[in-house]
Amino acid sequence: MTNKYMYFIANWKMFGDIKSINSLDKVIKFSKNIRNNKFKMIYCPPHTLLYPFIKKLKNTNIMVGSQNCHHEENYGPYTGSISAKMIKNIGAKYVIIGHSENRSSGDTDFLINKKIKAAINNGLKVIFCFGETLLQKKKNLTNKILFNQVKKAISGVKKLNYIFFAYEPVWSIGTGIVLKNNDLEKNINFIKNKLRIKFRIKEPKILYGGSVNPVNAKNLRKINNIDGFLVGGASQDPKKFIDIVKKSFI
Repeated sequence: MTNKYMYFIANWKMFGDIKSINSLDKVIKFSKNIRNNKFKMIYCPPHTLLYPFIKKLKNTNIMVGSQNCHHEENYGPYTGSISAKMIKNIGAKYVIIGHSENRSSGDTDFLINKKIKAAINNGLKVIFCFGETLLQKKKNLTNKILFNQVKKAISGVKKLNYIFFAYEPVWSIGTGIVLKNNDLEKNINFIKNKLRIKFRIKEPKILYGGSVNPVNAKNLRKINNIDGFLVGGASQDPKKFIDIVKKSFI
């Protein structure tokens, strides 16, 4: 870990209903009882649960973020969308942008760049997702793809310290397949060095996402240049999410 904190981000995707709020009780109790304060937990539920989560977690050290936002930062005639201003207004502090599932639904590098600017202009911190496909990996294009995605995403962005860079190999998400530690460490080092040298970010925060679970968390934690994890399916289960924190940090 190269930064002050380890970050554990729960991406619930399109799961959860109002009863799901009760599952936070175990995590809240865990966060209050643990003495180690060098980690932070952030929940990113569906938009329907953003405000209930914010109310539930109000007096805790657990924060809330959105899973996406529109590229127009204010209001507008965009049915079914939510802007960064609206997210900030209800008390959320983070937003996930550039997830491969949203890229596959039409998020281009241009739109991702606009979303990041909209989010930061509204005071939100960004969890920016990037990663290569299996075909790109097989063609040895990983470094090129990662650099291009990062470069285009942060072009013209002024507050780069507001961005968490979440490396998620597309072929790993939801498959249970994780890169070998040596390869993962090389990829993360590559991006960290580019962010430091090319973009002058003194201490870039790099997270890893892609089939993170309680079984592989301890092994992944051996990679010193990882500053946290973006957790998908496993984060919906409070016991599994707590186990990931315990095994990867405590």
